[in-house]
Amino acid sequence: MPIRTERRDAVTVLTLDRPDALNAMSPEMLDDLEAALLQIDADPGQRAIVLTGAGEKAFCAGADIAHMRRATPQEARAFGLRGQGIADLIESLGTPVVAAVNGFALGGGCELALACDVRLAADSARLGQPEVTLGIIPGWGGTQRLARATSIGFAKDLILSGRLVKADEALRAGLVSQVLPRDELLDAAVGLAGQMASRPAEAVAAAKRLCNLALGGDTPSPYARELDGFALCFGTPDQQEGMDAFSEKRPPQFAGHAAPVQS
Repeated sequence: MPIRTERRDAVTVLTLDRPDALNAMSPEMLDDLEAALLQIDADPGQRAIVLTGAGEKAFCAGADIAHMRRATPQEARAFGLRGQGIADLIESLGTPVVAAVNGFALGGGCELALACDVRLAADSARLGQPEVTLGIIPGWGGTQRLARATSIGFAKDLILSGRLVKADEALRAGLVSQVLPRDELLDAAVGLAGQMASRPAEAVAAAKRLCNLALGGDTPSPYARELDGFALCFGTPDQQEGMDAFSEKRPPQFAGHAAPVQS
């Protein structure tokens, strides 16, 4: 199963379990993740969630490029809408969700982490929104949630350059709230989630909902505009070149550049 579930008292650990693909999210994984989240949220005995990735390398390397590589704008929009829907679900659940970022959290993986209520990172973690290096833009809420979690300047820095940041820089920017040795990360995340689980469930859900309102978490219009922009990137020569170059493990040659762009 691409989503592994483990109960630790009142905390459920959800593990994205596709380590051979750096836990990249396929449509099937999104379906399984949604089902698991809804099942846990409906269980009164499970009062907090930890989301993490399998293996030593990645939390989640993002959306599956193989699935997107030849997508039409219409297909890309549908996939973007699916990813946005899962991120919105994580954010809107009454159950609090703690991300244990154990490695790479890139693109859609970073966007899933951003939808969580709190993010803890291993000292070896790397985070970023490198979609621009593929000729596209974030499509699962990253243009909005990254700015809300950090600052508009930091969000533009990452999104417009496509660069990745180490855990210590992510901590300084507010992208994560704690950095821990990798072998301590999951226990720390479960411990924090356990504290949340020990509080009155209705109060926790209400507090989460109102905190989200403070930063515009319920405003649909910017996300719809992001989705449109994401979809319109598909079918462009730069999107095709960016994803072909990624799949072929070579630098992309985008239109208007005299030399290959190093990502």
